[in-house]
Amino acid sequence: MGEQAFDMNSVPFGAGADITAEDVVDTLSFLDDWEQRYAYIIDMGKQLPPLPDELKTSEHYVHGCQSNVWLEARYDAADERMRLAVDSDGLIVKGLAALVLSALNNQPPQKVVEYDMEGFFEQMDLIRNLFPSRGNGLRAMVARIKQEAEAAAAA
Repeated sequence: MGEQAFDMNSVPFGAGADITAEDVVDTLSFLDDWEQRYAYIIDMGKQLPPLPDELKTSEHYVHGCQSNVWLEARYDAADERMRLAVDSDGLIVKGLAALVLSALNNQPPQKVVEYDMEGFFEQMDLIRNLFPSRGNGLRAMVARIKQEAEAAAAA
């Protein structure tokens, strides 16, 4: 029985969607309170395709996150872009991963490495509104993505 490969080139937020970090910041700025913002973040996470079970391994596991998080990062040399896929068993964590993907997915490795993720989080006033352990996990996810991008940029 043939195994179907996970499509890293699929649009992370559903067909026809092209959500950017700027779109996320704009949308969150229009929402009145953090209850609405969390609902939006969770909805973003629900749009991420699940990782197949064969990618939910210790190699793909992101340590330091409050929930289970798995990351698949690949460098597409033909397009000179990082292809990222993230999954989590926590709804809010998967939504936070979607925020990260809005900024870093399908970007050149050097842009991923140089991207000011803390500035992005500050624009949304995000870290201040998360439990410290969740903020640390979010930073661990970003650090892992940047590590993968650094390796791709050096290759």
